[in-house]
Amino acid sequence: MKLKVYADRLSQPVRAVIIFCEVNGIDYEEIKVDLANREHLTPEFAEINPMQQLPAIVHGSFKLFESHAILIYIASSFPGVADHWYPADVYKRSKIHSVLDWHHSNLRRGPITIVQNSILAPVFRSPLNPEAVAEGEKILSAALSKTESFWLDDNRPFLLGQNQPSIADLILVCDIMQIKLVGETDWNRLLGPYKKVQQWIESTRNATNPHFDELHKVLKELKEKLQN
Repeated sequence: MKLKVYADRLSQPVRAVIIFCEVNGIDYEEIKVDLANREHLTPEFAEINPMQQLPAIVHGSFKLFESHAILIYIASSFPGVADHWYPADVYKRSKIHSVLDWHHSNLRRGPITIVQNSILAPVFRSPLNPEAVAEGEKILSAALSKTESFWLDDNRPFLLGQNQPSIADLILVCDIMQIKLVGETDWNRLLGPYKKVQQWIESTRNATNPHFDELHKVLKELKEKLQN
């Protein structure tokens, strides 16, 4: 019973789910759903995910959407996943849930607002929106500041003062990486003030490579296409 992952690697949470599967040796089948061609809006995909968003999974007769829920399911259901990703300890697990809940209404909103209203707008046949981009940058700055001052410990590399990454580290970092699409100048401008955040991103990358770099090639490829 192979896990099916419905995916477009342009999506930040899709990359997190696939990286997690690769790092943990999960046997899965990646099924491409092309966002630019609006394949996620087809009636066929609505049978998989009525919300018509990515990622989604099918495991036997079980269907699931929302990336946080998917990561929790995979970490809990497949053998061989190291405990640090989603600890059995209820206190550590609850702390991870607190980060994930915070993520959706805070950090997640920054990169997606910036990228969708700038470089990705033409891909999805939408107008550029500089005002929305400016608002996205404010949201991102506030979220990075909170990550730096609260979620990251001075002496340990990962969220919540941990020495090894959790599913929260992976999905938050994949969200931030989307900023690479707008270019190195803006990346340095937006991330430059947050030294602990930069080190945390690098620690998460190192802990999940070579899969992290492989999955993020899509950003460089898309940026080159748009520039050309």
